[in-house]
Amino acid sequence: MAEVHVIGQIIGATGFSENSLFCKWGIHTGAAWKLLSGVREGQTQVDTPQIGDMAYWSHPIDLHFATKGLQGWPRLHLQVWSQDSFGRCQLAGYGFCHVPSSPGTHQLDCPTWRPLGSWREQLARAFVGGGPQLLHADTIYSGADRYRLHTTAGGTVHLGIGLLLRHFDRYGVEC
Repeated sequence: MAEVHVIGQIIGATGFSENSLFCKWGIHTGAAWKLLSGVREGQTQVDTPQIGDMAYWSHPIDLHFATKGLQGWPRLHLQVWSQDSFGRCQLAGYGFCHVPSSPGTHQLDCPTWRPLGSWREQLARAFVGGGPQLLHADTIYSGADRYRLHTTAGGTVHLGIGLLLRHFDRYGVEC
């Protein structure tokens, strides 16, 4: 089987109006992919930017996959959350990006968005916190459903990813 090693980190995030940010992440693949080592999902620590608006996480990602085909190439889905002074958490943005398909190091910027909701939900979010969230996480990268939502832009999550490919030449794939 061909193998893919994804090694890198979630560096941090910029452009969010909220402070005290953390990120929940996960990786989704097709049925032909098997995770040999690493964890499919995780969460960063909370960081409050002191200078500028960059929240630094430096959260490691280390995954090793085996695959029988290219369909269902890995994609990284992200949820950025903010935490207030009372410890309450509210959604700051959803985002996803495809893991690059060429070997080497890559710097990725993943834009995020969040559902707006009705004017009442927006008002409640401003004063009480919370706000609308997606019922199904796969809506993040499902184009048909996502484009029917009323959303607002969030910030950007920055990633540094290194990719190693092994045995793809045995299956007629040039790297």
